[in-house]
Amino acid sequence: MFSSVVFCWVLVLDFFSRSSCDQAVAAAAVIRMTSANTKTSKMTDFAQALIYVHAGFGGLALFTGAVSLIAVKGSKAHRKFGLVFYYSMLTSACLALFISVLPNHESAFLFAIGLFSTYFILMGYRARHFKRQSYDTKTERLMALTMMALCVGMMGYPIIFLSKVNVILFVFGLLGLSIGLRDYNLLKQRESLRKGWLIIHLSNMIGGYVAATTAFVVVNKVFPGISGWFIPSVLGGIYTVFWIIKHNRVQS
Repeated sequence: MFSSVVFCWVLVLDFFSRSSCDQAVAAAAVIRMTSANTKTSKMTDFAQALIYVHAGFGGLALFTGAVSLIAVKGSKAHRKFGLVFYYSMLTSACLALFISVLPNHESAFLFAIGLFSTYFILMGYRARHFKRQSYDTKTERLMALTMMALCVGMMGYPIIFLSKVNVILFVFGLLGLSIGLRDYNLLKQRESLRKGWLIIHLSNMIGGYVAATTAFVVVNKVFPGISGWFIPSVLGGIYTVFWIIKHNRVQS
């Protein structure tokens, strides 16, 4: 009898202990899920905050860049608005690069736009120094080499690690590789840099503005279909050619 009672108590204790263990396991799972959801929520909030900051600086860059383009070149308005454009565009582009690799926010398009904008803006801003005969272009050559290396990585990473071709990264990679190679060769020609520093400055700053404008019109679907990918580039190209022709006339 005593053994039966003990056995019954053992069964009862075993039942409650298992029940408690099951409840503990379930509770732990809920805690882990809650913690994961909390982390995901925090990451999402963090990314969203960065996107707002990125968009804010991008909007400021679009406005100040437009004023700088319209203003008389070399005037106080051109220099002041151009400086604000440089820093706001650079901040927005760097944030785009960071956001594009965050979990659940990966974007090949955003990464490419951020990379091109950063390169164009930095090269365009530093081109002001090319008018000095003794200026050493070591930093700019390193920038061009870095651009080429990143573009090779952009094309190769999806192929090697994902066994597929990312069309956006591949096309932008080819374009960036050709631009980096062109700039690297040009940066070794001191006399050409000294004479053409203004064109290099204008074309790169316009290139950065075009990249930002392209991102804006594509994301917001300003133009129908794929036309948004080309319209800013066409208009920017026409504007650049206009200034090249004007500059060559003045030089001659």
